[in-house]
Amino acid sequence: MKKTLIIVGIIVLVLVLFYSFFKGTYNTMVTNGEQVDSQWAQVQNVYQRRADLIPNLVNTVKGFAQQEKDVFIGVTEARAKATSVNIDAANLTPDKMAQFQQAQEGLSSALGRLMVVVEKYPEIKSNQNFLELQSQLEGTENRITVERQKFNDVTKVYNTYVKSFPNNMLAGMFGFTAKPYFEAVKGSEVAPKVEF
Repeated sequence: MKKTLIIVGIIVLVLVLFYSFFKGTYNTMVTNGEQVDSQWAQVQNVYQRRADLIPNLVNTVKGFAQQEKDVFIGVTEARAKATSVNIDAANLTPDKMAQFQQAQEGLSSALGRLMVVVEKYPEIKSNQNFLELQSQLEGTENRITVERQKFNDVTKVYNTYVKSFPNNMLAGMFGFTAKPYFEAVKGSEVAPKVEF
């Protein structure tokens, strides 16, 4: 009788330890995954802020440079494309992330062309509305950088946890997979040439 109680006690203890391990691991994966999803939502929020500022900036510049229609159309099209590429945080894949980044890079490039137009028309740079919008856009670009870095930080924590042994075996059982990072645009490691 005493041996049976000891064996039952050991079995119960082992079951409790396994339950605690599985529960703790699963809950940590869920928590880390939610942090990635939450941070992704914040990244999308600041990109949306940028997209919302662009029409005002374009309209302000249009008032001074009517003849630059191609640039305005390009910015408008790039904004439409960038805002049409939406990725659900639950479906972050490297391909979808690359598509999102490509659309955002297209918008950044179009904004660069708009700023070249601004350089051609010095009177734009003295307009208070333009100065305010430009300041807000610069602040938004800084926010984008910060939020992308935070996204990569929480993604690193999540990916490290999901890929670590023995968590990687449980992650596969529960359907947790590694999430992609934001990566630098190809060629960004080369400093641009500034010529006067």
